[in-house]
Amino acid sequence: MDKPLPLTLDALPRDASARIAEVQGNDAVSRRLREMGLLAGQSVRRSGTAPLGDPAIYFVRGFRLALRRAEARRVLIDQSSVEPAVD
Repeated sequence: MDKPLPLTLDALPRDASARIAEVQGNDAVSRRLREMGLLAGQSVRRSGTAPLGDPAIYFVRGFRLALRRAEARRVLIDQSSVEPAVD
C-alpha cells in the first residue's frame, strides 16, 4: 500500500483542524515554531487568512498564531486526522 504524500499546514482549509505530525528542519525558524507550541501530536486549526492570502491564522494550544506560507510548509500534518470545517 502506498504511503500518502505528506500534507503541510499551509494546505489545511479554513476552519479545518488536524494533528501535527512533525516540524521539518533544525534551523532557527523550525526551532522557533516548536517553541511556539507546534509539536507532534498537537491539534491545530486554521481560522483565517489575511486579505492577500499570506499570512494565515492558526489556533494552537489556546492562542492565535500568524504564519507565513513558507513557515507553514515546514509543518507536516497527519492527513488521517484532518477534520473539515463544521458549518
